[in-house]
Amino acid sequence: MLPRNLRLVVDGLNSKWKYTLTILRGLCSCKKYDIVICGHINLLPIAWLVSVWIQSPLLLIIHGIEAWTPHQQMVIRYLVKHIDVCICVSEVSKTRFLSWAGVESGKCYILPNCVDMKRFRPSPKNEQLLSRHNLKGRPVLMTLGRLDSAERFKGFDEVLEVLPSLIEHLPNVVYLIVGGGPDRGRLERKVVSLGLSSHVVFAGLIEESEKVDYYNLADVFVMPSRGEGFGIVLLEAMSCGVPTVASCLDGGREALRDGALGVLVDPRDLEDVQKGILQALRLPKRRPTELDYFSSSAYECRVHKILDRLSKVNF
Repeated sequence: MLPRNLRLVVDGLNSKWKYTLTILRGLCSCKKYDIVICGHINLLPIAWLVSVWIQSPLLLIIHGIEAWTPHQQMVIRYLVKHIDVCICVSEVSKTRFLSWAGVESGKCYILPNCVDMKRFRPSPKNEQLLSRHNLKGRPVLMTLGRLDSAERFKGFDEVLEVLPSLIEHLPNVVYLIVGGGPDRGRLERKVVSLGLSSHVVFAGLIEESEKVDYYNLADVFVMPSRGEGFGIVLLEAMSCGVPTVASCLDGGREALRDGALGVLVDPRDLEDVQKGILQALRLPKRRPTELDYFSSSAYECRVHKILDRLSKVNF
């Protein structure tokens, strides 16, 4: 819920020009702004100009792999040195960002993502979806994410590559891939080349309102990624009570609290990925009590602590 003195403006969605005009209208409203929040490093040039114009401190939010290595744009590499505050979603993102950005460590705070546990809840498998995707009576592995060549780090390929050996243990197992994107064609061809057509289902892009039902179809949610800054889908799956497999190499480790909430695997080791999936399939479907660490109320407390510390800083 937004504070009373904040309002969400969506006029500029899906258009760079509308986005810029929306910002200009806001600046011309003569209101006093306490801080400029830059939600993505690629928006830093315009956020920096706004912060200079209204003479307010600039806060940059770091999500993941987009800020793990020196940015390709020289202007952004320069501007990161002039931010006032940085919030990172994970320790791994903070460490990787600080390794090149030239930002003081004391300016960076860690604020992990949270999950709406009232919305993402365990429920019986949706019969209509089971029939639609031919999943009835089958152990279901699932990954939800964008199918993009720039995001092949998510682990779809690794799961496909261990699937033949998993079929030896579980002849009826099926891998449900949820999400759309330009890399789908390549993945579909890979499925055919591996002889897995009867064991892989591409659900395509789904509505946000359908996510809970899809999570609850899964017996295991698996994302052996190499470049996730955090992986909020991991929290959503666990909140639905789905045993979860994530990577020990990226932010997935922190989302699973170093393995306390699920199974960690090394995506570079396909045998380890296979063992992790089999281990997760033996786990009961239940929401981990320790998931409260990522509840909305815990998130709110962390935000207030950061705000309290920032209120004592003389920008």
